Amino acid sequence: MSLNLILDIGNSLSKLALFNKENIIFLKQYESISLKILENVFKNHHHIRQGIVSNVRQEDDKIYSFLKQNLTKLLILDEKTPLPVENLYKTKSTLGKDRIAAAVGGYSLFPGVNVLIIDAGTALTYEFVTSGGQYIGGGISPGLKMRFRSLHENTKKLPLTEPKEKFQLPANTTKSAIISGVQSGIIYEIDGIINEFREQFNSLRIVLTGGDSIFFEKKLKNSIFVDSNIVLKGLNQILIFNA
Repeated sequence: MSLNLILDIGNSLSKLALFNKENIIFLKQYESISLKILENVFKNHHHIRQGIVSNVRQEDDKIYSFLKQNLTKLLILDEKTPLPVENLYKTKSTLGKDRIAAAVGGYSLFPGVNVLIIDAGTALTYEFVTSGGQYIGGGISPGLKMRFRSLHENTKKLPLTEPKEKFQLPANTTKSAIISGVQSGIIYEIDGIINEFREQFNSLRIVLTGGDSIFFEKKLKNSIFVDSNIVLKGLNQILIFNA
């Protein structure tokens, strides 16, 4: 058995996953990835052979040195990395690593059809891959918690609130009005974007991912496929493609 190490180092949180081919056998989330964490993972899993790192933070030389010493192949994702989809994005150097990984992950689930991948994370992103495997691009808008913070920080009296799975319109308190306004707004936005894509592209499959997807998956009018690990699966597919 040969395992793939997937490191997704984000702005606020980092994920570490181990794949046996296309199956996740280990997954954990950390505030940051340390050398000690990696040493423990390698100690407990003796068949890690290759790995990929998607990193938006400052590089840690000790971590990279450890990985290079303990892996037969280490791939650092950047705009020059070969991909299993054709990247038609015009400004590849500004394309977020999580965005292209989500696009690859979504298309790997539904190859040969048009796929729209929606990532409800820090930002709300839309990625579109054609049935022929061409990544066209998508859209970016503020995410759920970003919208709550914006209302709080840019007004004098509106409180900072947290999202809830259950909310109603109309709302009869200021806090519930913020919750229902923000979350309903995102739901209408997502459904509207999906409908726009459906008008342009036939046989469209919708994939929803991201930490905040739980607040929307049951409320969207459109039929969707939910997978919280699309980015990790996309990174694994990129690693397999390059291996």
